[in-house]
Amino acid sequence: MNISVIGVGYVGLATATVLAELGNDVVAADADKDKIDNLNKYKMPIFEPGLKDLVEKNSKVGRLRFTHENKEAIEHGDVIFICVGTPPKDNWETELKYVEGVAIEIAKNMKSYKVIVHKSTVPVETGDKVKKIIKDNVQGSVEFDVVSNPEFLREGTAIEDTLHPDRVVVGADSEKAIEIMKKIYNPIKAPLIVTNIKSAELIKHASNAFLATKISFINSVARICELSGADIEEVAEGMGYDKRISKHFLNAGIGYGGFCFPKDSQAFIKIAENYGYDYKLLKATNEINEEQKKHFVKKIKDTLKDVNNKKIGVLGLSFKPNTDDMRFASSIYIIQELQKENAEIKAYDPETMEKAKSIFTDVEFCKGPYETAKDSDALIILTEWNEFKEIDLKKIKSLMKNPIIIDGRNIYNPEDLRKEGFTYISIGRKKVG
Repeated sequence: MNISVIGVGYVGLATATVLAELGNDVVAADADKDKIDNLNKYKMPIFEPGLKDLVEKNSKVGRLRFTHENKEAIEHGDVIFICVGTPPKDNWETELKYVEGVAIEIAKNMKSYKVIVHKSTVPVETGDKVKKIIKDNVQGSVEFDVVSNPEFLREGTAIEDTLHPDRVVVGADSEKAIEIMKKIYNPIKAPLIVTNIKSAELIKHASNAFLATKISFINSVARICELSGADIEEVAEGMGYDKRISKHFLNAGIGYGGFCFPKDSQAFIKIAENYGYDYKLLKATNEINEEQKKHFVKKIKDTLKDVNNKKIGVLGLSFKPNTDDMRFASSIYIIQELQKENAEIKAYDPETMEKAKSIFTDVEFCKGPYETAKDSDALIILTEWNEFKEIDLKKIKSLMKNPIIIDGRNIYNPEDLRKEGFTYISIGRKKVG
């Protein structure tokens, strides 16, 4: 099929690439000319495992093309996926101006029937707005349908999640559009759920809000474990075998970050307010998440007694492993709070160093874990990269001024750290050393 994708961020680029991989003729557009020029040279704007290879493969065989002209994409696609950004406003409501702008462009440039798919995360009733905008701006009597097809990809596994999703959700009120969407997704072996547009829009916010709540729940349990002497790893394991609960998202830590969970949970609260509902549960979820970062900073201060002029090595800056995304990353708050008390920060992350340099000031950026550990009074773990799980603890200890590791992701076995002579502080487990 002839498919167009407008907006080449995380969602748009993964969507365009996978749709091309499935055999479609895809044109992807973005207003950022530099981004498009780089994509045409196979230079990726984001770090995402497997992405570059698929972009290069499908571009070379002619199934995937990039342009900075939305008009070109609109004219090409029988199905147009809107994947532009929906950032939060200052009050956490969703900014829809980019979606609305693309809808106007589509209306003014389409000359034949189109299926217009909004894939970006948007509030319920956005489909109605898009439909009205297109009706108000379309030139002549051109037919179209609007579909909601929310994405559920995770950064770091975006290609895998798009090729092998848990489910595909299609919200539509037109049988013609539903059949076209079924044809697109036919090669993907996953349940395809057809709903009305409003239900599809709500499914995305409800899913992310639930996962955020699950993370805050286990972090709350971790606090009780610390107070009572229980071990959160054992508690989570015992909970996870219950099929009604599952083991996923039961990893205690420094709270969720990234663009989706903070943005979507706050947006869902605003959506509820607009309908007159006070979403107290989700408000508590967000409060717990913010408190968890503060609690981790307190752990560092309590362990070092005074962080003034102390050299603290930080391993991990991105909000999760296998991505270079630092949006709403917990590392930002934690480092800046330590710097307020004159801590000297050394830091390393395998993928996001350049982005970090534009965020932090007065941070010494290192070339690896061992350089980060050298002469440090403590080493703190903020992202669970595999590289950090495999470091030589003996070498780390020999380089540090004080053998203290404060682990915000519980990546080490406390007994291993005890044997090596470390003071080891983690989340929801007993202190070692």
